[in-house]
Amino acid sequence: MPEGSRRGSQRSPSNTAAKRPSSVSSLSGIVGRMMSSGDRGASSSSCTSVNTVCSDGERPASLSLSSSASSVSLQDTSHSSSSSSSSSSLPYGAVPTYNASSSSSSTPKRNGSDISLDLTPLVTPHGGVVAGGGGGVSVASATGGGHPPSGDVANPAAVAAVATPRQLSRLERVVLEIVETEQAYVRDLKSIVEDYLGCIIDCGTLPLKPEQVSTLFCNVEDIYEFNSDLLEDLERSPHAAAIAECFVERSEAFDIYTLYCMNYPNSVAVLRDCMKNKSLVRFFQERQTTLNHSLPLETYLLKPVQRILKYHLLLQELSKHFDKSDPGYEVVEDAIITMTAVAWYINDMKRKQEHAVRLQEIESLLVNWSGPDLSGFGELVLEGSFKVHRVKKERAFFLFDKMLLIAKKRLEQFVYSTHIFCCNLLLVETLKDPLCFKVSDQTIPKQQHTVQTKNQEEKRLWVHYLKRLILENHPASFPQKVRREETPQFDQKSSASSRLDDIHGYHRARRQSGKG
Repeated sequence: MPEGSRRGSQRSPSNTAAKRPSSVSSLSGIVGRMMSSGDRGASSSSCTSVNTVCSDGERPASLSLSSSASSVSLQDTSHSSSSSSSSSSLPYGAVPTYNASSSSSSTPKRNGSDISLDLTPLVTPHGGVVAGGGGGVSVASATGGGHPPSGDVANPAAVAAVATPRQLSRLERVVLEIVETEQAYVRDLKSIVEDYLGCIIDCGTLPLKPEQVSTLFCNVEDIYEFNSDLLEDLERSPHAAAIAECFVERSEAFDIYTLYCMNYPNSVAVLRDCMKNKSLVRFFQERQTTLNHSLPLETYLLKPVQRILKYHLLLQELSKHFDKSDPGYEVVEDAIITMTAVAWYINDMKRKQEHAVRLQEIESLLVNWSGPDLSGFGELVLEGSFKVHRVKKERAFFLFDKMLLIAKKRLEQFVYSTHIFCCNLLLVETLKDPLCFKVSDQTIPKQQHTVQTKNQEEKRLWVHYLKRLILENHPASFPQKVRREETPQFDQKSSASSRLDDIHGYHRARRQSGKG
């Protein structure tokens, strides 16, 4: 990950994070421990690792590498996490959304990492303040007298100290939500590391290769250690601005999540292969029963992907209830920028990975293409199948940054038909049929293709991207205003890498302007 931001902290960051082993050493360590465990021989088939019972009440938010503020049932997300490539017309910069309403017509089950803004805690007969719901505040300290200033919140680590019940402010509620969901998340990470990974290594008799275990768990041990340190600082933070600064001072260290998120599809594939082995199925089922987990391992392996994409949403919620006149508001803003950039970077890396995989699939299925590798024509922007006038069967269209490729569909293969370089591409968008548009090669005027889309939205999508690529590849120089007008609003996919490169300079400029 490019260099991130780092603000001067009033507290010195934990030194433990600096001692964290690298992801590569962590993965090789798994292999080494499994090899040594195999040499010892399994003296016992039972697992001796700590049986940590984790909070299954926290159901992670829906899996999307572009996280949303709403949450859905995790059973639904586990099915939707491995999205297959389709030939539908979707821009490769866009992230598919998952409809939570399809899983149930009723209100989604309360998510442990949801942001709870219920301001009326339940008062127990003994005077304690207990918030209901799986994701709310468990026990909140309440003091008499007036409310603290906007930026000051009671120490989250001391919330168990119960005094005269009082209503919590919205800012306090969000702060406690951040800390409590982080506590539940770290408990889940501990369960992955100790109750699953540790048990697999200790058992030694399972039909699992060290490479499979490394792929299955990736660098989750590094993440567990990193987030344990983060949690300690969050629990010690005396106010909301200190909570935000915990994220700013660790901006570069969040890079460990990139490897995990990139590896997650491989992790799911290994786990599903394991489910074909009866002894492994029995092992994982026994583990789940022993730990009293209502959800399987696959669900727990998904949680780091969801958590890293939710931090900026939690911080945005914090900012909503933070007094902008308080001096700590700038730190909260910096934290939002930092964690949003982390999410952008992970999304961008994921998109590039999916693009490369899809490009390989197309090349393997493309017949009679004698040109160079398709990767030389830039990213795959759009793909789709359309009816073409005067052609019996549908044609497959692949729009790259520098070329439009047209092929015939033959069973599972694509037979090359023709191509048009974007620098020679001509577009006629207004025809008698409102669903049609025409593309042609200006060097071959007779080669025209009248394409019929399925609906107006699909036509609008293709016309916009075709216009944009014609302008970008045309040898003539167009005014910037024309380029902006032809750029669709949904194409706001600025490079996350460049955003991260600019963060450090952004913070430096803010600090310099603050001194003036």
